[in-house]
Amino acid sequence: MTYNSTLLRLLDERGHIYQQTDAEGLDALANRESVTAYIGFDCTGPCLHVGSLVQIMTLRRLQQTGHKPIVIMGGGTTKIGDPSDKTEARPMLDDATIEANKLSILRIFERFLTFGDGPTDAIMVDNADWLDKLMYIPFLRDVGRHFSINRMLTLEAVKQRLDREQSLSFLEFNYMILQAYDFVELNRRHGCRLQFGGSEQWSNIIAGIDVARRMDGAELFGVTSPLVTTADGAKMGKTVNGAVWLHEEFLPDYDYWQFWRNADDRDVGRFLRLFTELPLDEISQLEAPEGSEINRAKIVLANEATRLARGIEAAKAAEATASATFAGGGVGQDLPVFDLPADGITIVDALVGIGFAASRGEAKRLVSGGGARVDGAVVADEGYHIPGGSEARISSGKKKHGVLRPA
Repeated sequence: MTYNSTLLRLLDERGHIYQQTDAEGLDALANRESVTAYIGFDCTGPCLHVGSLVQIMTLRRLQQTGHKPIVIMGGGTTKIGDPSDKTEARPMLDDATIEANKLSILRIFERFLTFGDGPTDAIMVDNADWLDKLMYIPFLRDVGRHFSINRMLTLEAVKQRLDREQSLSFLEFNYMILQAYDFVELNRRHGCRLQFGGSEQWSNIIAGIDVARRMDGAELFGVTSPLVTTADGAKMGKTVNGAVWLHEEFLPDYDYWQFWRNADDRDVGRFLRLFTELPLDEISQLEAPEGSEINRAKIVLANEATRLARGIEAAKAAEATASATFAGGGVGQDLPVFDLPADGITIVDALVGIGFAASRGEAKRLVSGGGARVDGAVVADEGYHIPGGSEARISSGKKKHGVLRPA
C-alpha cells in the first residue's frame, strides 16, 4: 500500500509495520490531523532491554512526524502480569517496587521523547490511576460482558499455556480485559485513537478497539510491529551473556556499543533502519559492501544506536575504547576492570571475577576450548596463574576484553 501520511510512510520505510486494523482509515486520519497514540509498558523490572527499542523508536517517529505519544506505565496491569509469550505467571510485586520500577523506566523514555504540555509533547500516564479505582461488580457489568470466554480461550497466549498444561490463573486471564479497558480510558481522557505494540499484543489491541466501539462508539486503530529476531534466529534483546539493558547502570556503555558493533552482517541494514535516524539513501550505501568493509557500517550502527540511548559522549568513548583495544592492541578506558590481588589470581577465577563466565565450571570450559587469553596469548591450562603487581589484559573469545588492574 502507498501511504499518504508522513507517519505511516516513515514507519513503513523503516520496517515498523507488521499488522494494521484499518490501514486506509488510519492513513487518512494521520494525514489530516495530529493523532494521539500510546504503547504500554509494564513495570516488572527497573529497566527495559533492546527488545523494547522497536516500540520506543515507534513513539519517537510518531512525535517527529507531528503526532502525540502517550507512554503508559502499567502500574495497575503489572499487579496482574501479561500472560502473552510467557510460560508461567510473573512474580507478584508490591506497590513500592512497582513505583520504583516505573520511575526508573521513565528515564529511558526521556532520552527518546520530548515530554511537556505542548500539543505533540509526550505524556506519561499510569493505568493504576483508573484500574486501582474500579469497582468489581460494575466493571464486570460494564466491560466484562463484552468479552467472550469462548474467544478468549482460542487466543494464542491462553491456548499455549493450556496446551502445555501450564497453570493460567484467573488473575492473568483478566489481563486482556484490563488492557482493553486502558484504550477506552485513554480515548476518553486524552482523545487517544491509536495503539502500537509488538505482534504478540495483536489480540489485546483488537480487544481494546472492539470494547471501545461497543461502549462508546469510538473508532480506534491498532498497529503492531514485527517480532525482531537476529539473523541466527535469536530473540532481539537477549544474548548468551544476558539481556542487553538500556540503562547504563545495568550494562556499561562499552558493552552496549559492542552489542551493535557485533551485529550479524545480514542484520546491519535492517537495524540501521529500525534503530537509527540515518537517511535511507545513506543506509543503502552502508549496507551494500560485503566482507570486511561491512565493519564500517557496523561502527556507524553502534555509534548511532548508542548516541540515542546513552548520549553522544558515551558513543565516542566506546568507539575510542574499541579502537584502542582492537586496532592498537591496547586497553581502552571503558573496558570492564577487575582488581588484581597482590599475589595474583588463577585464569579461572579471573574470568569469573570480571564477569566473562558465570561459574568456575563455565570458566574451565572456556579455557579448555581455547577461548581464554591473557595479553593476547591463549591460555589452555585452567590452573594458569596470573601474577599480581602489573596490569594485564584478559579476553574471552575475540569480542570480550577486560583489564586486570592491581588493587
